[in-house]
Amino acid sequence: MDTTKIYLITGAAGFIGYFLSKRLLEQGCHVIGIDNVNDYYDVNLKYARLEQLTPYEKFTFIKGDISDKDMITKTFEEYKPNIVANLAAQAGVRYSIENPDVYIQSNIIGFYNILEACRYHPVDHLVYASSSSVYGANKKVPFSESDFVDNPVSLYAATKKSNELMAYTYSHLYKIPATGLRFFTVYGPMGRPDMAYFGFTQKYFSGEPIKIFNNGDFENDLYRDFTYIDDIVEGIERLLCNSPNGANITPHQVFNIGNNRPEKLMVFIETLEKCLSKAAGREVVFDKIFEPIKPGDVPATFADTDLLQQAVGFKPETTIEDGLQRFADWYCEYYKVNHNSQ
Repeated sequence: MDTTKIYLITGAAGFIGYFLSKRLLEQGCHVIGIDNVNDYYDVNLKYARLEQLTPYEKFTFIKGDISDKDMITKTFEEYKPNIVANLAAQAGVRYSIENPDVYIQSNIIGFYNILEACRYHPVDHLVYASSSSVYGANKKVPFSESDFVDNPVSLYAATKKSNELMAYTYSHLYKIPATGLRFFTVYGPMGRPDMAYFGFTQKYFSGEPIKIFNNGDFENDLYRDFTYIDDIVEGIERLLCNSPNGANITPHQVFNIGNNRPEKLMVFIETLEKCLSKAAGREVVFDKIFEPIKPGDVPATFADTDLLQQAVGFKPETTIEDGLQRFADWYCEYYKVNHNSQ
């Protein structure tokens, strides 16, 4: 990484934002982190992540919301970032059905503010989070960046598709080098409690059953391309210094970042049970309740990662066995689940 550059990371207290900030700081980079530390999930986890970043001398934290245009403008004016990673967003497919306002505020208005700031304070590269959800209920697998993505099945997906369109337009008009990243089910230690693997684990240790939204249909089980956090960060890190350019073309590109190895949801759950059994020192078996698939959920996600590999020579490698074991070990330590607790 170029340690002379200033990196602005929005969503720095979030799952991916934290790990990316940490990776850059370890390499001696200057990182400006922005986060509103909202209570969509346990804020203690967000503060625990920030605590890991504050000892670094080259880390500056700004508590603020990207939908606050004045704050964003002042941050760009004061710190003059060279590279921006916009990872702040209201996440979650199901939550977008219950609470649409926050998605428009953060994912549309917030992203617009970032684009405007990059327009008036030119940057070397803007990297921003999109999502595999833009593929909707796409039947063709694996999902390729060239696929038709005009049928989102959740508001969250619609906001992410909007981000790609907005970024393309700003790249076209103002030659802002921009890269969108379609993340595929990111998981790992210090992850998001609203994600299934984390929620299942919490339910188990609270003595509650888990709900699986696949109708109990094991033959036509849901498939997910689970991608371990270290692989995601490695991919982003390589892309930060690999901005699209060209005098006559729009400097905008989109990449899938996924594991390219989709797993059946039930296999993933069984693997999580084994990993938690090892971490907790006793057999862990979830009490399962099967329910119909939820509105906005899709039956399969599967990333074609050839474009990413061609661009930066990288393909995610972490198996779910390794990734889930690291999550299970962290969970049992962080939440003090000792070998004797039931």
